[in-house]
Amino acid sequence: MLKLSFRLAIAALLLLSSLGAFADSSRDRASFGREVVVDAGESSGDIACAFCSVQIHGDVQGDVAVLFGNVSVDSGHAITGDVALLGGDLILGDDTQVGGDVAIAAGDLNASPGASVRGHSAVFPGRLWLLVPLLPLLILAGIIWLIVYVVRRNRYQFPAYPNGRGIPPSGTLGRSR
Repeated sequence: MLKLSFRLAIAALLLLSSLGAFADSSRDRASFGREVVVDAGESSGDIACAFCSVQIHGDVQGDVAVLFGNVSVDSGHAITGDVALLGGDLILGDDTQVGGDVAIAAGDLNASPGASVRGHSAVFPGRLWLLVPLLPLLILAGIIWLIVYVVRRNRYQFPAYPNGRGIPPSGTLGRSR
């Protein structure tokens, strides 16, 4: 009995000590298909968004990841972490700072002259980059189509014509050669 209560006490202490790690999670935001807005004077944690846009009128104390959407940051505000976009644009106003790296595929970086990115920035413009994640699936679909085509071609028996001669030219039916 004493061992069980000691183990429960240790488990409770470990749980209470780990609560600090989850304290900022209430500021994190995630969305699917709905716009994310950080209001003026507000501070947000990490932002993850798919098929939507992010409007930042305040500050972000974390990373921003967007799939098929745009990120717009108002003048004088900052993102302390990294920014990753696939299929969208990053629009930075005057005196805007990104504290980490910026990675954009199939989009553009539209930064005002006073905006700064402290980390590395990699921008792959052009919508053809959207095919990169889908390329393995396209190759697999092509291989499957080729296998099905070859198997069906070899299994199908073409009808044999009488005497193996094929269809005679028109007007020669019934005549011998």
